[in-house]
Amino acid sequence: MGKINWAQKLTSRKFWLAVAAFIVGVLALFGADANTTQQVSGVILSLGAVIAYIAGEGYVDGQAASGEQKTE
Repeated sequence: MGKINWAQKLTSRKFWLAVAAFIVGVLALFGADANTTQQVSGVILSLGAVIAYIAGEGYVDGQAASGEQKTE
């Protein structure tokens, strides 16, 4: 089995939806109310968006820095 590319996983919307679905399922199992599960899933999906943005900006900045170093 190959290595897991965590950078790609953490920027995947499918990954964050799967994490949210799992946690909401666990909350439902333990009897959490609908408001709590909705808030928790919102936080998880927001966290995924923030991580994807940070990773994307880091990638763009890294590419820009690589391009600047090659031209000098």
